[in-house]
Amino acid sequence: MTYKTIIKAALAGLTLALTSVPASVTAETLRVMRGAPSGVLNIPMNRAVVVETDTPYAELSVANSGIADISSISDRTIYVLGQEPGRTTLTLLGADGRLITNVEVHVTPDITEFKERLEQILPGEHIEVRTANNGIVLSGTVSSTARLDRALELAERYAPERVSNLMSVGGTQQVMLKVRFAEMQRSVRKSLSSSIALQGTTLGGDLGVLGGGNTLATAAGANAGVSAGTLGSGDANGAMLFGFNAGAVEVGILLEALETRGVVRTLAEPNLTALSGQEAKFLAGGEYPVPVVQEEGRTTVEFKPFGVELNFVPRVVDGDIINVELAAAVSSIDPSVAVTQSGFAVNGFKRRETSTTVEMRDGESFAIAGLLSDDFQDINGQVPWIGDVPVLGALFRSAEYQREQTELVIIITPHLVTPTRGEALALPTDRVQPPTERDLFLFGRVAADEAPTQGGAGEIARQDFSGSYGYVLDE
Repeated sequence: MTYKTIIKAALAGLTLALTSVPASVTAETLRVMRGAPSGVLNIPMNRAVVVETDTPYAELSVANSGIADISSISDRTIYVLGQEPGRTTLTLLGADGRLITNVEVHVTPDITEFKERLEQILPGEHIEVRTANNGIVLSGTVSSTARLDRALELAERYAPERVSNLMSVGGTQQVMLKVRFAEMQRSVRKSLSSSIALQGTTLGGDLGVLGGGNTLATAAGANAGVSAGTLGSGDANGAMLFGFNAGAVEVGILLEALETRGVVRTLAEPNLTALSGQEAKFLAGGEYPVPVVQEEGRTTVEFKPFGVELNFVPRVVDGDIINVELAAAVSSIDPSVAVTQSGFAVNGFKRRETSTTVEMRDGESFAIAGLLSDDFQDINGQVPWIGDVPVLGALFRSAEYQREQTELVIIITPHLVTPTRGEALALPTDRVQPPTERDLFLFGRVAADEAPTQGGAGEIARQDFSGSYGYVLDE
C-alpha cells in the first residue's frame, strides 16, 4: 500500500467523520479563484460551508479557531464549520509559499431556525429578523406588548445579550381610566335625661335640693324660683319643664329628650387618559401650607396637596387586556383636629386612599376598595344610690348613645380610547355665553340667551329634546 493510498483513505475517513454532524448542519460551497477578490464567507452558527480553490494549496490557517473550525478534505477543498458568532480570517498559501487568498469568515446566529420558531409561537405577527455583527435585530409591528416581550425572550435564546429591539406596538395603546369614589356617612344620636329641684321653707329653715343625671339642673340655686331658666340652659333642645307647689315647697321636674341625625354624601369621579406604560397624575383640590421647623431653628413652609388625587400607569398587555397600577385618594381639611406650632395653627386631614395593581379587559369594572365602619357608644349617668331607686330613680338618671356608620367604595373602569376631532368635544364653558351690556344692565341676565352654534355644545343645542328625556328618580 502506497502513501498516496493511505492519504486518500485518511481523507475519506475524515470526510465521513465531518459529514456525520447532526442533520440540522448543512454544507454550502464557495469557489475561490486565484487572483480574483474573494467575497465574505457567511456561515450560520453550527452550519458548514465547503470552500474550493482552483489552485492547490499547501498550507491553510484560521485566525480564530473558536469562531470557525476548518478541516482539509483535499488539496483544493476545505470544510469550514461555524462555531460562535463573530468574524475571523481564513488564509490559503500555495506550494511556493505565496498567498493564494484571504477569505473573511463571518459566523452569524442561526436565524433560520429562529424564524421558524417565531412563526410557530407568534403566528400572524409581522416581525422582520436580521443579523447585525454577532447579534439579532428585530423590527416590525406587533399587536401587543406581551407579544413583543415573547419575541425578545425567544431571541435571547439564540443570541444572549445581543438582541436589538426595533419593534413597535400597534393597535390602540391609550387608556382612559374612570375612577368613582362613593362614600356615605350616617350618624344618629339620642339622649334622654331628667332633673328634679326642690326649693322652699320647712321646719323653720330654707330647703334647696337639686338632683338629676344632667347638668341642666345645676343652674338652679338657692333663693331662686323654679323656672325653665333656673333648671335649663339657654341652648337646651327638646327640654320640657314641669313644676308644682306642695305647701311651702316648690317642685320642678325637667325632662330632656334629644335626637340628631346626619347624612354626608361624597362622590368624586376623576377621569384620566394616558399612553400605555406612561404615568399620569391628576389632582383636583389645592395645597395646604404646613410650617416645618428646620434643624437650625428656621421655619419653612411646605405645601401638602389635598382633594381628589389619581396616579396610575396603564399597560395594554394583549389585545383589550389592560394592566392598571393605581394610587387614588380623596382628602379634605379636618378643622376638628389642629396642632399649634411656632405660632401657626395647622389643621389635620381626612384622607381615604388606595394603592393596588389589577388587570381587566376594556370596559370592565373592579371594586378595588371597600370600607364599612360602624362605631357605637353609649353613656349612662346617674346620681349615686338615688338613681338605683325603682321608678323614682329615673328622675336622677340620664342615658345617651351615638352611632356612626361609614361606607366607602372605589370602582375603576379602564377604556381603550383613540383621539377624535376637536369639534366633536363639548366643554362646560361652551354652553354659557357672556351676556351683552343690554342683557346684563336692562334685564339682569348673567348669561346670554343665545344657544351656542359651534363645537360640541352647538351639536347638542341643535338636537330636538322634545318629549321625555334625561333621568327619572323614583322614590
